[in-house]
Amino acid sequence: MDHHSTSTVAKADEPYRNSQDSVRSDIGVTPGRALRILVFLEASTIAGAVKPIFEFVQESRRGATGASVEVTMVIYRRAQQASVLMDAVRELGVAAEVIEERRAFDLRVLSQLRDLVRRLRPDIIWTNNTKSHFLVYLSGVYRAASWIAFHHGYTREAWRTRIYNEIDRMSLPRAKRVVTVCNDFAAQLQRRGVPADRLRVLRNPVNYSSPVAAAEKESLREQLGVGNRTILLSVGRLSFEKGHADLLRAVSLMRSAAGAAFDSYLVIVGDGPERRNLEALCSELKLNDAVRFAGFQSDVRRYYAIADIFVLPSHSEGSPNVLLEAMAADVPVVAAAVGGIPEVLSDQVNALLVPRQNIDALSAAIKKLLHEPALRMKLAEQGKDVVARHTPQAYFSGVMALLNEVVA
Repeated sequence: MDHHSTSTVAKADEPYRNSQDSVRSDIGVTPGRALRILVFLEASTIAGAVKPIFEFVQESRRGATGASVEVTMVIYRRAQQASVLMDAVRELGVAAEVIEERRAFDLRVLSQLRDLVRRLRPDIIWTNNTKSHFLVYLSGVYRAASWIAFHHGYTREAWRTRIYNEIDRMSLPRAKRVVTVCNDFAAQLQRRGVPADRLRVLRNPVNYSSPVAAAEKESLREQLGVGNRTILLSVGRLSFEKGHADLLRAVSLMRSAAGAAFDSYLVIVGDGPERRNLEALCSELKLNDAVRFAGFQSDVRRYYAIADIFVLPSHSEGSPNVLLEAMAADVPVVAAAVGGIPEVLSDQVNALLVPRQNIDALSAAIKKLLHEPALRMKLAEQGKDVVARHTPQAYFSGVMALLNEVVA
């Protein structure tokens, strides 16, 4: 399916009725009025699933066709904690609402959701993660508007996350549409009970990065202490399914084979629950002088700008933003052939693709690019065509088509 296509509108099931809920069910949009969209965000930073939403809002303000939308973002806040995301939403100039939580699984959230929906009367409820999917379902507010659930894949590192993943089996079939980022994920969702006629595939967009000044690149190299060495870059959350341990072992293989001639440096940008384990593995493999954990970075452009090769060793992926960002920055890519990646990339054409969790193949592909500068140039050039198919404009058009479809 093309990244901005939709299929025939399906007849929705009868809405589930809950006697303790009394939110409105008179869905309808007055002609000429802007669509009111309530977007639920489960994040503390602008990363992953949040980036496409920001691109959608920004594109709606550029005078794009069909841009008649009013977006309100809903952010969870626990114990009055400060939120980088909230600051970014305010800077974007978007209306924002806060759901206050005392702890995990705080049932007070349900009444706050109902009050919020009664007050704002949205046409569209847009959820982005398992927690919000479940809360919108459990509170019954999905009956008050057209609910579109955006699915970005599952992670399994925390017990709460695993619980929400399983609860998705109850939640997602109630959504009017379930949007995911690749056909592989769509097939998984169908096996989990989401009707095929409610599934849509809409791939993530990428925004072309502005150039990074030479002085800024040199400053970062000095900060990292990498000198003029070749830079291997990986960007992503440090969780098990991202495969960073495989990458460390692949670099160890390369170093053992090259001996004193090894002249590369691996920079890993991101943070997450696996960081301590990865740092321990790095020490065990005696790679501390060849690897730098840069932590979370709000602006990754500088890192792409100094990278020679981008590596994505994930065990599971949908439509990874970081892959498109690397290609937009003209960095050649080595990636595991998982999830939606083979749906948009072709081995030896615009990337080198390797089997999942195959450390030997990963090491060999990285070495191949290191030793063949002409191939690096070819892949970087061909990557531009991939990026051109994943613009914010295409994403905006796809979302607007979906919104108009469900309120028609």
